[in-house]
Amino acid sequence: MRRAFVFPGQGAQTIGMGKALADAYPEVKAVFDEVDAALGEKLSTLIWEGDQDELTLTRNAQPALMTTSLAAMKALEAEGVTIEAAACVAGHSLGEYSALAAAGALSIADAARLLRTRGEAMQAAVPVGVGAMAAILGLDFAAVQEVADEAAQGEVCQAANDNDPTQVVVSGHKAAVERAAEIAKAKGARRAVMLPVSAPFHCALMQPAADVMETALAGVDIAKPAVPVVANVIAEGLNDPSELRKLLVAQVTGSVRWRESVLHMGTHDITEFWEIGAGKALSGMIRKIDRGNAVRAVGTPEDVKAAAESLS
Repeated sequence: MRRAFVFPGQGAQTIGMGKALADAYPEVKAVFDEVDAALGEKLSTLIWEGDQDELTLTRNAQPALMTTSLAAMKALEAEGVTIEAAACVAGHSLGEYSALAAAGALSIADAARLLRTRGEAMQAAVPVGVGAMAAILGLDFAAVQEVADEAAQGEVCQAANDNDPTQVVVSGHKAAVERAAEIAKAKGARRAVMLPVSAPFHCALMQPAADVMETALAGVDIAKPAVPVVANVIAEGLNDPSELRKLLVAQVTGSVRWRESVLHMGTHDITEFWEIGAGKALSGMIRKIDRGNAVRAVGTPEDVKAAAESLS
């Protein structure tokens, strides 16, 4: 059985995540310490003891989720499970940075600094209240693209996240996204839910943030990953550092092609997915994409030990 390690994106953050792992493994505590040093602040204190609303701020959630994913990865390594146990890695949006760090393409410190920059740039790209995102449930990606095109009316409205066959997220100007929600319901969507996000991610309104990330990424070393990284914007695996750098920039304004990414991995005989870090959102999506997929969440010491034992 071939497996992939996958890494969650924004929305999975919870106060206390990774604390049990840090208490159980000195190697994990070192990950949190490294990120605290890289950012020059105690992000670990916010993650473990802070306020949920503060943790949910984009500038905090992005490095926090990466740290928690890398913490789980370090715990797996302490139990003898290396990155080579996976045929490839992938991450949802910010999770792509976690995937790159897990595969050795980015240092943990660089990933943390890049995600802090990314979070701040995405937040600053659009004034609060100008943009919005909505989840369209019950229509496929092609249908939602048509809805977004119809709703745009001269504004930005894009199909931003192709999560699974039943859930596509649209992003853009608030009025256009609200129009898309109504049009989608008229075209047979089961539901259209406005999302509690602070900015319209993965659409053309994020171009200022993409410009910031192009500059930031130019100053960071990216090594060849130990295993291929399935990139969000092309839904294909690759290991060329220069291409990975370009795609991280394109990802800021481009669609997260998660459904296609999982299908791509399936064509390479991957049938088992380990969700490394906080939450189980990706596991649910992966099951909906192909009921034949086996999924495993790896976020607690118990999860880590069970995962390691499954390979022995």
